[in-house]
Amino acid sequence: MSQLRSARALRGHIARLDMMTRFVLATLALASGVYTYLGVRGLLEGSGGATLVFFAAIIYSVAVSVGIYGFWTYLIRFVPEIRDWPARVMLFAVMALGSLMIIAMSSWLNAAALAGSAAVEQHLATTLEGYTADLDQANSNAMGALSLLPDLQRAEQRFARLAQDERNSGALTGTSGSGSVVQLLTQMSAQMRELQTSILASRETVSRLFEEGQAHLATMRGLVSAPGPVEERSDKFGQEAVALAGVIAALQQTSVAPSVSRAAADLSAGFIAPVADGRTPDLAGRQDAVMATVREAVAQQSKALSEAAAEILALPKVPERRYVPLTAADAVVQYAGQFIPSWAGAISIDLLPAVLVGIMAVVHAAMRRAEEEMTEADQVTAADMLRALELNSALATRRRALEEEQAAANDDGAGSPDIRTAAAENVTPFSERKRQDP
Repeated sequence: MSQLRSARALRGHIARLDMMTRFVLATLALASGVYTYLGVRGLLEGSGGATLVFFAAIIYSVAVSVGIYGFWTYLIRFVPEIRDWPARVMLFAVMALGSLMIIAMSSWLNAAALAGSAAVEQHLATTLEGYTADLDQANSNAMGALSLLPDLQRAEQRFARLAQDERNSGALTGTSGSGSVVQLLTQMSAQMRELQTSILASRETVSRLFEEGQAHLATMRGLVSAPGPVEERSDKFGQEAVALAGVIAALQQTSVAPSVSRAAADLSAGFIAPVADGRTPDLAGRQDAVMATVREAVAQQSKALSEAAAEILALPKVPERRYVPLTAADAVVQYAGQFIPSWAGAISIDLLPAVLVGIMAVVHAAMRRAEEEMTEADQVTAADMLRALELNSALATRRRALEEEQAAANDDGAGSPDIRTAAAENVTPFSERKRQDP
């Protein structure tokens, strides 16, 4: 009896929840259609007139809503009633295929409507981080030549000091005065000073360009977090990105490391020593010896500067970066991993009816198991019992009427002997009628 009551209760609940099931399916289909409409509007924006875009989005969203409602209605009716396992497996395979199609035609547009603006802002923020790193790298490469200043200053001071000592006391040749050695040392000091001047001048240009790039970055940073439509902010962001790319390119061209490398090579390759001007052969020989020593010192200095400049030139170049604007739908797909809750909500709206299908399948299976364990008498409902009683009463009434008619007919025949005799005389046996038939 408990199984009987359970089966009847489940069947009653299913009948009472039928309207609720339809309402749930219709509500979910409608919600999916609304968000699909918003996603399609954002995707089609700018591809035609406003009226055309409006009707196209409406038609698509209505088609999606009707398709989702019909798809899950069919499944919620047929899946619980199918008992054959191969057929049920086929239905589940169809349900999986249909779910993938629903995700493809609706869920990603729902996600675009739910998180489209946030995804575009995420794209702007990611692009901003890339441009910030590019500007820092370009500035570092351009300022790398400043690391050569200490070496150049030491070399310039060394040559200047030697020239002064030679002029005042003849520290190198033993004879004071402004001779060939002093001229050579003064020339080397002047070349080092020129390199310092060019590096210092480039530092001012680099600082100015870096400040300009920082201003562009500040504007772009404000556009990322500013209120208002994200499409307009994206357009302004693109303009700032183009300007910033020009600043980064200018920074890369401002580096004086190539110039320092060439100048360092010229120090040794283009070394021109003056002719010794000593008044005596002994002084001229000493001057030649000192100038040879200066040549070696210049060669070493040239090698050191060339190696330092080569290290600066070996720094990785800033790759060319272009800002590519994305629509809300494209941004949601590209940054899907960062918007998992939005994707989960968008997919759940479309696939939540699958839970209802599973519930109905489980309930119908439980009812069938309970009914299979009951006898035929247990499966008779109160309605069946009432109909059986009514039918039995009608049959009993009909039987009594026939008996009364037969009793009345018998009474009439017993009261008229002549009639019974006449009837007996007129009755012909069946065997006689058969012989009399031609």
